[in-house]
Amino acid sequence: MGALEGRVAVITGAGRGIGREHALLFAREGAAVVVNDLGGSNSGDGTDAGPAQDVANEIVAAGGRAVANTDNIATWAGAEALVAQAIAEFGGLDIVVNNAGILRDGFIPGLSESDWDAVVAVHLKGHFAVIHHASAYWKAESKAGRQPNAAIINTASASGVTMPNAGQANYGAAKAAIAALTLVAADELQRYGVRANAIAPIARTRLTLATPGMGALMAAEAEDAAAEGGFDAFSPANISPLVAYLAAEKCPITGKVFAVQGGAISELAGWHDVKTIETDAAWTIDDIAARLP
Repeated sequence: MGALEGRVAVITGAGRGIGREHALLFAREGAAVVVNDLGGSNSGDGTDAGPAQDVANEIVAAGGRAVANTDNIATWAGAEALVAQAIAEFGGLDIVVNNAGILRDGFIPGLSESDWDAVVAVHLKGHFAVIHHASAYWKAESKAGRQPNAAIINTASASGVTMPNAGQANYGAAKAAIAALTLVAADELQRYGVRANAIAPIARTRLTLATPGMGALMAAEAEDAAAEGGFDAFSPANISPLVAYLAAEKCPITGKVFAVQGGAISELAGWHDVKTIETDAAWTIDDIAARLP
């Protein structure tokens, strides 16, 4: 029996890259999967039903259970339809994996309003909208005496939590917010039988390959691994086992953010005090200037 036997999952951005690996592994572990992908470009332009349907077909051909979904999770109605499809198709919902994302990089002085709004919409609103509709379902189930054993796994990024990247103000801000959203969700939803965690992955995807410097490094590593028959540290398949564990019924973990890359998984902690200055009287600007690091 697989680790996710009998569970129902929705996975956003599951037509390619890390999301595709999540969907394939979840299905192999026994989950029924709603494969969501709008099928747009790296920047979120256009639509294509092919990627989501291809992954669903691959799962079904291998003996698993899956359906495709092309709703836009950056919209309230799209997220609602995605959750509703899982419930209608498979009789419930146990797991939400928020993975969908786009890139519209640019330095702050030249970043357009539309590029800011689009990235924040897909990443942050997209995460929240799916969580909102899923948690409404789980709350209703709990109130009806059918306490869920549910899991949310969000996708943050090193760009937002450990390694801010110049040119990614929109992406980094959204990813940092997703980490914070995860902690709030874990606190709020525990009463309804829902756990919430996040990952900050580094892997070879369409988005990372398009990132200057990082893409070339990952491509070179992949070529070396293929030539030498060694471990491909940047394969997106390395990310999915952690996500599957966090989604498993017996996993007790909630309210955590994990960095995951190749053979390493690290628990991350957020903002914390590194030095404090204090006063017994009213602050003065000169006093602060002299004492603040």
